[in-house]
Amino acid sequence: MTEDGPDPFTNMFEAPAKFARALFAPMSAANANAPLRPEDMQHWAEVGTKLQSMWMEYQAEQMANPQALASYFDPSRWMRMAEDWYRQMPIADPAQQQALMQEGMALWQQVLGQYGLGADGQPVAEGEPDLPRKDRRFADPRWRAHPAYALIHQTYLFLAERVAEMVDRMEGLSDDKREQLRFTTRAITEAASPSNFPLLNPVVMERTLETRGDNLVKGMEHLLADLRRGQLSHTDASAFTLGENIAVTPGKVVHETPLYQLIQYSPTTEEAMATPLVIFPPWINRFYILDLNAKKSFVRWAVDQGVSVFMVSWKSADASMKDVIWDDYVRGQIDAIDHIRERLDVKSVHTIGYCVAGTTLAATLALLHRRGEQDKVKSATFFTAQVDFEKAGELLNFVDDNQLGMVKAMSADGYLDGRYMAATFNLLRGTDLIWNYVVNNYLLGEDYPAFDLLHWNGDVTNLPAKWHQQYLRDLYRDNKLVEADALSVDNTPIDLGIVETPTYVQAGKEDHIAPAESVWKITEHFKGPLKFVLAGSGHIAGVVNPPEAGKYQYWTNDGAPRSLAEFREGAEEHPGSWWPDWVDWLRAQDGETVPAKGKRKPGGRGDKVIEDAPGRYVATR
Repeated sequence: MTEDGPDPFTNMFEAPAKFARALFAPMSAANANAPLRPEDMQHWAEVGTKLQSMWMEYQAEQMANPQALASYFDPSRWMRMAEDWYRQMPIADPAQQQALMQEGMALWQQVLGQYGLGADGQPVAEGEPDLPRKDRRFADPRWRAHPAYALIHQTYLFLAERVAEMVDRMEGLSDDKREQLRFTTRAITEAASPSNFPLLNPVVMERTLETRGDNLVKGMEHLLADLRRGQLSHTDASAFTLGENIAVTPGKVVHETPLYQLIQYSPTTEEAMATPLVIFPPWINRFYILDLNAKKSFVRWAVDQGVSVFMVSWKSADASMKDVIWDDYVRGQIDAIDHIRERLDVKSVHTIGYCVAGTTLAATLALLHRRGEQDKVKSATFFTAQVDFEKAGELLNFVDDNQLGMVKAMSADGYLDGRYMAATFNLLRGTDLIWNYVVNNYLLGEDYPAFDLLHWNGDVTNLPAKWHQQYLRDLYRDNKLVEADALSVDNTPIDLGIVETPTYVQAGKEDHIAPAESVWKITEHFKGPLKFVLAGSGHIAGVVNPPEAGKYQYWTNDGAPRSLAEFREGAEEHPGSWWPDWVDWLRAQDGETVPAKGKRKPGGRGDKVIEDAPGRYVATR
C-alpha cells in the first residue's frame, strides 16, 4: 500500500480476484444451501450413460454404413473451410492479434466496471448493466445477470465485429471474392457464437440444472434423428398430412408426364374468368407453398375470385431423370399450357412463375415469341423471379468452379439430393434457420413446433443433376439468359428482348434469395407493358400474404422509374396484401367470364381424371 492507494502490483491482480470471487460465489452459495443428494448424483450418472450409449450406437451405425452421413454434414469439410478462412484473414497476423488483445482488454475493463469489478472499483449501478454491444441472440436477461456471461458474449460480438471489418479493409480482393469471404466469415462467426455451446450459454445451463440433464438427452435424440435423416429439422413432421391438413384445396390431377402432374382446382363461383391460370412453382420445393391451408392458400383465394386455377406439381428427381435439362422444363411449361388450352377450348392462358420457374417462364415466353406462338399466353406474372443474375445476392457465392465441382461430385446418381439445397438456403440465414434450432432443439431439448411453413421448408425435392449444373453455370455464373441468342432452348435461340407479353412482377423488399434489385432487372429486358410491385417481407412471406391477415404492405409506382431506387423514391405505399391489386390487373387483361361448368369442374360426368389433388408426385421422396 502506498499513500496514493494500492501499489501497482495490487492494482494488477485486484480486478481479476474480484471477478473470480463473483464468478464462483453463486455456485458456492448454491452448493452450501442445496448439497447434491444421492438420488441427484444417480440421475446425473444415468444421464451421462444415456448420452454416451446413444452416441456410441450412432457411431456403430456409421461404421457399418459410411455412406449414411450426407457429405454436406461431413465435419471435416467444415473444418477445412474454417482452416482456409483463417489462413486468408489478417487475424492470423501476430500484430493484428496483439491489437485485438489490447482492444479486448479495454472492453473487459468496460464490462467489468458495470459489475463493480473494474480497476476503479465502482459499485454496481442500479438496474441492468448497459453493455456496449447488443444482439438478439443474447437478449435473455441471464446473459447480463452475471459478469462471466456478459464478458463471454460481449467478447464474441467484439471479435465478430472486428473480423467483419477486416474483410472490408483487405486489399487485393476482387468484388466477388470479397463478397464470398464476407459470406464465409459470417457463417463461421455465427457457428462460433457462445449461445451454441451449452457450457457458455446461461439459458442452457439453467435448463440443464432444472431438468438434471434430461434436456440434453432429449436434445441428443433430436440431433441423432437429424443426423440419420441428413437434414436439420425445423418442425414436427408428423403433424401434417398432405391432402388432410396441408395442400387441401379440392381439385383433380387431369394430366401427367414423367416430369410433372397438372392439377385443376374445383371452382367455388358460378362464373369464372374465361382465360384460365396456370401456376408454375419452383421444382426446388413442393408446390403447396401456395396452398398451405385454407387461410393462407393463394390457390384457394384465387379460385374464390373466379379464376380457373391449374397448378403444376413437379416430380422430385431420381435416377431416371439423369438426362433432364432446362429444355425439358421449358417444354413441360409449354405442354401444360397446350393441355389447358385444349382441355378448356381456349386460345390462351394466364401464367405465374415463382422463383426458378419464373426464370424458366421468361425463357418459355421468349421461345414462344421466336416461334410466333406468343398468343398462347395472355399474361405472365412473376413471383420473386430473376432473369438477370448480375445482382443475384449471396447465392452467387456458390457458383465458382470449386463449388460447382463439389455439387457435381455429390450428384453421382444423376440427381442432387434436395437436402444439399436445403442446407444451402439455411446457410443464407444461419442464425434464424440453423443455430436457433440447434439451441432450442439440441441444447434446450424443446419440442418441435407444428408449423406448416416450416414443414414445407423441410419437405425437400431432388434436382436433376445436369439441369442443376446448367442453371448454376449458364444463368447464375455466366448470366447468359439476358444475352440475346446466347442460349438455345429446344434447338431455338432465345432473346428476352422480343417478349411483349403483358407482365406483372412482384419482388420482396427483404428477399435474400432473389433480391429486389435483381428481380427489378426484368424491367430492363422485356418490351411489353409491365407492372412492378414491391411487397413487404421476403421470398416466402412477401408472396404468401393473404388479404385477411392484414400484414405487411406493398408499393406501386405509376411513373416511369429507371431503377429500383427511383421506383422507391416515387412509390405509393399500400397497406396489406398485394393480391387484390394483382387480380384487378389480371381482370384488366381479359374481363370476359364464362359459366364454371363442364370441364371447368374437373372430375364431372364424362371427365376422365387421374386422381384427387394434391396427387402422387408431391408425395414422392
